[in-house]
Amino acid sequence: MEDMNILEFEQAIAELNLEIGKLRTAAQRERRSDGEVQANALEKRRDELTTQFFARLEPWDEVLLARHKDRPYSLDYIPFLTEDFIELHGDRLFGDDGALVGGMAAMSGDPVILIGQQKGRDLKERQKRNFGYVRPEGYRKALRLMQLGEKFRRPIVTLVDTPGADPNVGSEERGISEAIAHNLREMAALRTPTIAVIIGEGGSGGALGIAVADRVLMLEHSIYSVIAPEGCASILWRDPSRGPDAAKAMRITAKDAKRLGLADEIVTEPLGGAHHDPEGTAAAIREALQRHLNELSALSPSALLAQRFAKLRGFGQFLSAPFA
Repeated sequence: MEDMNILEFEQAIAELNLEIGKLRTAAQRERRSDGEVQANALEKRRDELTTQFFARLEPWDEVLLARHKDRPYSLDYIPFLTEDFIELHGDRLFGDDGALVGGMAAMSGDPVILIGQQKGRDLKERQKRNFGYVRPEGYRKALRLMQLGEKFRRPIVTLVDTPGADPNVGSEERGISEAIAHNLREMAALRTPTIAVIIGEGGSGGALGIAVADRVLMLEHSIYSVIAPEGCASILWRDPSRGPDAAKAMRITAKDAKRLGLADEIVTEPLGGAHHDPEGTAAAIREALQRHLNELSALSPSALLAQRFAKLRGFGQFLSAPFA
């Protein structure tokens, strides 16, 4: 399994699970204990292989996991994270954007504003959600909800999962760049706690439009990047097939983001990735959110802003050397 990527590995594990299932079925039908012993041995070997493989994931494997077709999306997590979620629609300027969902909710009894980017499972839903590419009206809807949270002193939680902002002509005509820039400015000045959780792809300005926050959390197998690896490879080498090389060079994994100071905490996923246990992943997210919200809610608005400004101004490290 040395040269496998994560998707190939999952296929091999699926075949192993099928074999385990056959052994168990045969053992139960024929009432043979040796079949159960063989199944248990295969299960142990499967878990060992999975642990070994995940201990040496390459950055491209993390990209494939972040984009996995079964990976939970915002609407999958929301029922586990909150109670009484009430979705609100529209930006009061143009229309509603299905790629961004948001509304009011309660988390452990405390009111919050919850905003999330949403992709889609089948073709019909993906078209409705624009494949997770948020349009200007989506960012304006998000800002409207954030300002609502500020007005009523509700903390704001955002779930980030987008390849990037919508690049189509209609979005350009309606001011996609301005909408994102406006959100960056306004989020920096919100007088209420804000937490962003990157649950899948954190792509470029599309992610930043709802991710300028007091705390940024990342799921273990999520990614955060200024451009998709394939796009970077197309620019640098004019060869999108070199996406794995670009992923390694770009430092896009959660561990890289934490090491660079772009993420504040990595939320551990179940072995095999979030799609193997969405409820368990949601429980880990909820615990981390509750902990950070308790810390941030104890601060006064002025202390909150001072801390946020210091964090934003501290991004970036520069090395300098005297001229020879």
